[in-house]
Amino acid sequence: MPSVLIIAYGNPLRSDDGVAWRAADILAETFPARDVEILRLHQLAPELADTLRGFDRVIFIDAAFSEVAAIEPGTVRVDEIAAQTPDPARFSHAFSPQKVLGLAAELYGVQPRAFSVNVQGANFDHGNALSAAVANALPELIATIERLLQGAATKA
Repeated sequence: MPSVLIIAYGNPLRSDDGVAWRAADILAETFPARDVEILRLHQLAPELADTLRGFDRVIFIDAAFSEVAAIEPGTVRVDEIAAQTPDPARFSHAFSPQKVLGLAAELYGVQPRAFSVNVQGANFDHGNALSAAVANALPELIATIERLLQGAATKA
């Protein structure tokens, strides 16, 4: 079983929201399944907490939407993230990576090292083409994830 799980989520039929799935396709061609498991999801859900068991490192990939003008479309951002306990009163099928990690810690006692890698999107309209800014950022996105994977390999 691989020690790294990549979770690419978003909607590939909503233009830039599909960038994570595109990255997952490229990464799947680069890294063998014995080294890295890759999931493609439309959204994060509570049942994903069970999937995290057995992984030392988890990388969440998504398109970001921000109305802050200072964040240019195509900007790649990586953050190490920690578990956040979900509020049972607000339990839904729209979970953040931090809440998935929190649920995995609470239910299964697992706490993989986790990262969130986002690309600032420009277009979330219906369609399967990436905007020029996000398409141009795809190599940087892949390189960022590859660095995180190399870090996992040196720790193994």
